[in-house]
Amino acid sequence: MTEVREPSLSYREVLRDRRVAGLLFGDLLANVGTGMILVAMPVQTLSLHGDVPKAIAIGLVEAAPFVLATVLALAIGLGRVRVPPRTLLIADCVLRSLTFAALGVLAVTGRLTLPVLIAGLFFGATFRLAAASSRRLLATSAAGEAGRFPVNGLLGVNTTFALYIAGPVLGGVVVATTGAGYALFFDAAGALILLAATLLCVPRGTEDRDALRRPEDRQSGWRILRRRPVAARLLVVEFFFNFFYMPIEVALPLYVSGTLHAGASGLGLLWGALGAGAFLGATLVNQLRNLPQRPLLIAIIGLWALCPIALALVGDLTWALLVFGLGGLVYAPFTPVAYSFLQSGLAPGEQQQVVTLWTTGATVAAPLGLALGGPLIELAGTTGGLVLSGVLTLLLLPIAARAVLGRTPRKDRTCA
Repeated sequence: MTEVREPSLSYREVLRDRRVAGLLFGDLLANVGTGMILVAMPVQTLSLHGDVPKAIAIGLVEAAPFVLATVLALAIGLGRVRVPPRTLLIADCVLRSLTFAALGVLAVTGRLTLPVLIAGLFFGATFRLAAASSRRLLATSAAGEAGRFPVNGLLGVNTTFALYIAGPVLGGVVVATTGAGYALFFDAAGALILLAATLLCVPRGTEDRDALRRPEDRQSGWRILRRRPVAARLLVVEFFFNFFYMPIEVALPLYVSGTLHAGASGLGLLWGALGAGAFLGATLVNQLRNLPQRPLLIAIIGLWALCPIALALVGDLTWALLVFGLGGLVYAPFTPVAYSFLQSGLAPGEQQQVVTLWTTGATVAAPLGLALGGPLIELAGTTGGLVLSGVLTLLLLPIAARAVLGRTPRKDRTCA
C-alpha cells in the first residue's frame, strides 16, 4: 500500500507567516512558564505540606490539574461539548493567568496553604488539556496542509526546549534567588503572552461552523476514529507507549543516587541530557517529512525501548548521559509525526474532537503509569524496573507493527 503525503514546507517557510510565527512564539513563552512551575511547584508544596506526608502532598498537587481538565477534554472529544478552539485557548489563558497570579500573591505574602494550592490548581487548569489541543489545531490550521508537518515539529521544539531546558533552568534560578512563589507569576505572565498572541494572530472568524451545530448533530471523536482504524489503533499504541515510559521517572532518582552514586546535580544533568537530545531531535523532525510515517513511528518505539535497558547496564554518569541524550533524540519525533499522521486523514469539522480525545488519551497515561511505577520499582528494584520498562515497550513493538502496518480498509487509506 502506498502512503499519501502532501508536499511539506520547511521550518523557515512556515515561519514566514506572521500569524503562525506569532502563535508559536506565544506557545514557546507560555511553555517556559510551565517549565518553571515544574521545578518550583514541588518546592512550594514541601514548604507548606504541614502534617500531610510529603509524598502524598506532592501527589495531590501534581494530580489536581488533571481532574477537571480531563473531564472537559473527554466531553469535547466525545462530542458532548463543542467550543471553538480559539475560545478555549482564550479562556485557558485568562483563567490560568488569574489563578497563578492569585496563588503567587498568597505565596509571597505567606498566606498560601496546601488546600488552597490544590483547589487553585484543580479549578485553574480546567481548560488545560482542551487548550493544548487548541494550540495545535489553530497553528496547523493557519499553516494549511503543506505546513502541518513542520508546525507539529515546531510545537515539539517549543515543548522540549521550554519544558526540559529553558523552563527548569530559569525556574531553578528563581527558586534559589527569590523563592518558589515568585515562579507562579512567570507562569501567569506566560499565559498573558499567549493570550495576546492568540488575539493578534488568530482572527475571530476562524471558528469552524461545526462548532455551531446542535449537540445531537456533533460527531464523537471516538466514532470518527472508528472509521479510521489505523488512527484508532495508533491511539491505543501511544497510550501504552507513554504508560510504559512512566516507571522510568520513578526509577531515575534512585538510579542516580544508587547505581551512579551521584547527587541532585547528577539527576539534573541526566534530565538535561534528555532535553538536549530531544531538542535536537525536534529540530530535525521536518527532515523526516518524506519518510513513510507508519514505519517511522514503529522504529521510534523500538529504538526508545533500548534506552532504559541500556541505562540499566551502565554504571557511569558519562555513559548514562550519552544513553539518555540519544534516547531523547530518538523519542522527540514521535509526537509530531503521530499528530501529523492523525490530522492528515481528518476533515476540518472532525479535527477538534479527535485531536482533543487523542491528547487526553495520551496524557492520562502519565498519572496512571506513575501510579504503577512506584510498586513496580519497589518489587523489581531500580535497574530491574528500568529493564522491565524497556522490555514491556519491546513487547509493544509487534503489537504496534500489526496495528499500524497491518492491512486496512480502503476508506482508511487516506490516513496513511
